[in-house]
Amino acid sequence: MKLSVIIPIYNESENVGPLYSELSEELKKLANKKTISSYEIIFVNDGSKDKTKNILEQLSKKDKKLKAINLRRNFGQTAALKAGFDNSLGDLIVTMDGDLQNDPKDIERLIEKIKQGYDVVSGWRYKRHDSFGKRLSSRIMNNLRQNLIGDYLHDYGCALKIYKKECLKDLELFGELHRYITAYLYIKGYKIGEIKVNHRQRKFGKTKYKFNRGLNGILDLMFLKYWSSFSNRPLHLFGRLGIYQWILAAIIVIEQIVKAYLVKELAFGPLLALASMLGITGLITIIFGFLFEITSRTYFRDENIYSIKEIYN
Repeated sequence: MKLSVIIPIYNESENVGPLYSELSEELKKLANKKTISSYEIIFVNDGSKDKTKNILEQLSKKDKKLKAINLRRNFGQTAALKAGFDNSLGDLIVTMDGDLQNDPKDIERLIEKIKQGYDVVSGWRYKRHDSFGKRLSSRIMNNLRQNLIGDYLHDYGCALKIYKKECLKDLELFGELHRYITAYLYIKGYKIGEIKVNHRQRKFGKTKYKFNRGLNGILDLMFLKYWSSFSNRPLHLFGRLGIYQWILAAIIVIEQIVKAYLVKELAFGPLLALASMLGITGLITIIFGFLFEITSRTYFRDENIYSIKEIYN
């Protein structure tokens, strides 16, 4: 099996050289042991503003197994991964960060695990060397994802993962979905595995994590849940929301009528105003459901709503 290692990178000039040396040495060992037949290393430079581009250019001239892809600007990690996937030739695809915190020695263990019948194997940074804030936000997001998606991985944010090439055919990358690739493939029906991996402290450069990335992660997770459950039947979601609003409006109206009958007085107060608003917003929500239903049927006209694993004749 040929192995492709994809590394999105942004302003990591101090880490590129050491990472390449360590990674290429490990991959040569795997090739000599016949664990893999051949390999390629793909660095995707996501519009770095430091010397990353120059360093990659020099390394690619020395090693034909290294491929450097320079994006025109900073498109984000999801776009960088997609560029790597689209230009990879391996039967197995490994992804990892470019900050030296992932250990290349774990790649062999990922390969051994995926050979046990898994389609995707994700790393679990069991002893994580990050700030308390990053670890806390990751734990919150992990719990939220587990409750919404149900894949029960311990560490969705670990970049060190291995995929079978066939998984990428069913992978639709958009927004910042790189955080939830394993969740998306789990929804598609692929078999997901996990192993504990080594996580090292960052030596050079600064983390790219910011608070707004956590907010983006919540929004992406909400969209992924919607897309997995209602993308081909949005009317079921919006229709229910609209009907629930009508039911609540009806309860309020009935309560106000009973109250008026008892006190012999009916006044248009805040509750009746709320009931009127719920009646209108419920209608609007159902109309949106019909519109989204038409849009989704147009989209899925040329798309499969299933994924075939194999066919026997």
